[in-house]
Amino acid sequence: MTSLEARTQNEDSGPGGYAAARLLLLHEKERSGPPRRAALARLTDDWLAALFAAAAPPRGTALVAVGGYGRAELSPRSDLDLLLLHDGTADKAAVAALADRIWYPVWDLGLALDHSVRTPAEARTTAGEDLKVQLGLLDARHIAGDAGLVAALRTTVLADWRNQAPKRLPELDELCRERADRMGELQFLLEPDLKEARGGLRDAQVLRAVAASWLADAPREGLDGARRRLLDARDALHLATGRATDRLALQEQDAVAQELGLLDADTLLREVYEAARIISYATDVTWREVNRVLKARSARPRLRTLLGGRAGGGRTGGRTGGQKPPVERTPLAEGVVEMDGEVVLALSAKPDRDPVLPLRAAAAAAQSGLPISLHAVRRLAAAARPLPVPWPAEAREELVTLLGAGESTVPVWEALEAEGLVTRLLPDWERVRCRPQRNPVHTWTVDRHLVETAVRAASLTRRVGRPDLLLVAALLHDIGKGWPGDHSVAGETIARDLATRIGFDRTDTATIATAVRHHLLLVETATRRDLDDPATVQAVADAVGTLGTLELLHALTEADALATGPAAWSSWRASLVADLVKRVAGVLAGEPLPDPEAAAPSAEQERLAIEALRTGEPVLTLRTEPVAAEPEEPEPVGVELLIALPDRPGVLPAVAGVLALHRLTVRAADLRAVALPTGIGAGNVLVLDWRVAAEYGSLPEAARLRADLVRALDGSLDIPARLAEREAAYPRRRGLTAPPPRVTVAAAHSRLATVIEVRAQDAPGLLHRIGRALEGAEVRVRSAHVSTLGANAVDTLYVTRPDGSLLPDEEAIDLARTLEAALR
Repeated sequence: MTSLEARTQNEDSGPGGYAAARLLLLHEKERSGPPRRAALARLTDDWLAALFAAAAPPRGTALVAVGGYGRAELSPRSDLDLLLLHDGTADKAAVAALADRIWYPVWDLGLALDHSVRTPAEARTTAGEDLKVQLGLLDARHIAGDAGLVAALRTTVLADWRNQAPKRLPELDELCRERADRMGELQFLLEPDLKEARGGLRDAQVLRAVAASWLADAPREGLDGARRRLLDARDALHLATGRATDRLALQEQDAVAQELGLLDADTLLREVYEAARIISYATDVTWREVNRVLKARSARPRLRTLLGGRAGGGRTGGRTGGQKPPVERTPLAEGVVEMDGEVVLALSAKPDRDPVLPLRAAAAAAQSGLPISLHAVRRLAAAARPLPVPWPAEAREELVTLLGAGESTVPVWEALEAEGLVTRLLPDWERVRCRPQRNPVHTWTVDRHLVETAVRAASLTRRVGRPDLLLVAALLHDIGKGWPGDHSVAGETIARDLATRIGFDRTDTATIATAVRHHLLLVETATRRDLDDPATVQAVADAVGTLGTLELLHALTEADALATGPAAWSSWRASLVADLVKRVAGVLAGEPLPDPEAAAPSAEQERLAIEALRTGEPVLTLRTEPVAAEPEEPEPVGVELLIALPDRPGVLPAVAGVLALHRLTVRAADLRAVALPTGIGAGNVLVLDWRVAAEYGSLPEAARLRADLVRALDGSLDIPARLAEREAAYPRRRGLTAPPPRVTVAAAHSRLATVIEVRAQDAPGLLHRIGRALEGAEVRVRSAHVSTLGANAVDTLYVTRPDGSLLPDEEAIDLARTLEAALR
């Protein structure tokens, strides 16, 4: 007993004494984690026991801790889960009075309380009806009163649980699956719920319940440590926020990390993710074992029938009923067989003499769509010899086979990773393992994203001449994350080393390294640069080098985006990348690039320009052009908005503002002055070719857009005021403050224009504000290319002086600074 607890016992047992002692305990820096939780449980036990004794309890009553309190796992703001148990002989009014003497002091302190008053029979009945109640009673612990009554309840509840396990465990499995679908995977969430998300504290409790059923047991290695880390994180979260919360919100993570003595929020998330991964893997293995046992039990009566035995007693029937069905082993690969729905090692396998066996077993499991057994993975981890460097050809082929299996690769890879086999095969994997990605566009941690990219690439292997290079490049494309600087540059070096280690020759190694170095090149160029500029296409061709590498990068780009998340890929992006690839392929094949300056306006552009010159007012048309993501599912990728009007200042901000007011998202904008042929009219006409999409709902009518554009140009429509009015109508959401905008001069080597890149928080009217700032700086916008990922916008602007010449370096830098200041 500590001095603090002894002193508390000598003080008043009322709320004041307990509250003071509790406060002292929670702020003891030298005691945290399991010791503090246990001390808090003992302190609370003593206080509640004193309250119970002071209430003069009738005979046959007891106070019981259940759930987390029953496990003595009290976090600073945990609920108190209490059961007042009575044998039914005491007067009901006396039992109710006893309950009030305990519950009210708890409420007076502001502690959350989950309470019930029941007889043992009522408790058993409720547990039989409510699975959550039954799970809580499995951790029942005596606090005060009749200890025999509590012991008897524990014995009967455990007996009920074990007897009913074949029925209750499938029900529990279904509840866990529903919760996982609702709450997500803790190991991949940026703001995870430490308790309810899959792999959290609730699943750790479920594993204890399954073990108590005696039907199956969870892998124990690392499980207690994982559970302890999540409990420690919840303790720190409660202390940092002062609230009873299990959600590790972004704005709390730095404070929680500091409370735990960790370096930063990323270190905190990695620890949480690693713990969740251990619990998730144990959960998968345990439920697989439960289902296997239940399936085997259901098969025994059928076997007895087939053998002529009886389901009832009798010597012959009993002996027959004890027979087990014959074990079938189906060969899958050398040293690898299927048994009972799992991949296991053959009896003849010799992992200590066969260094390729781990990869061979993993590839066989993934190809057959079966899980690899826990025993097999652990035996491989314990006994397998390390592969020689470089790997033999068989090992390289088995890795490619594993990666090419598609969705079934993921659980097999997770099994290898759980036992440390992945980092043994690929040492650089440790840097990306469980590494969080702060960009909300990303669905996965870095390591899981790499595996998911390989899964996506597996479906694209028919598009490339070297599927093996595609799959390995997919697995390694973000391997540089976790190192300082540009992850693509760092990743190129690491990928070169790993490809050599895996056994690729010099040419293939160079191709993989190039793919990793330039895995973002196609999508960033297609969405942020002017594809009509010959310098853009030539720069990509120079970086790619060969048609084979271009083909590989095209497939890798799609696989990477699909594995990132829904916001990272669309038919619109796919069409832009495909257009860029087609142009680059032409250059690599020796075809000349067209001169954009020599390109004549289209017939539609010329028609609109003539009409605008004749009327002196804007003329516009909307034209939808669906592009198919899949042949059977056409998906509109935007609407082409053509606008022609006599050349004048203020066009870009006016058009962008009107589109923002009508909730149209701008994806690309091309502005060009068209000189009409002699005899049609004098003067230049500005033609704007925009690609837009509705944020939601249907597109506005062209007539309404034109009317508002006329008003914006003549000054009767105050666009800034209207946009500000609309923004003020929406309440501000809580969350992290957006980083400030950043404007840079891009080294695009364009001979047509100076390229300015704007990175800012996406918001309605952003392009309008950019246009106003550029008009104020007296520069002309040739084209704009808008890319949005989540809350982040990257707008690339091709600008010139009013006479069409490029901006000198100093002017371009000054423009970037001016634009950045305007956007702040």
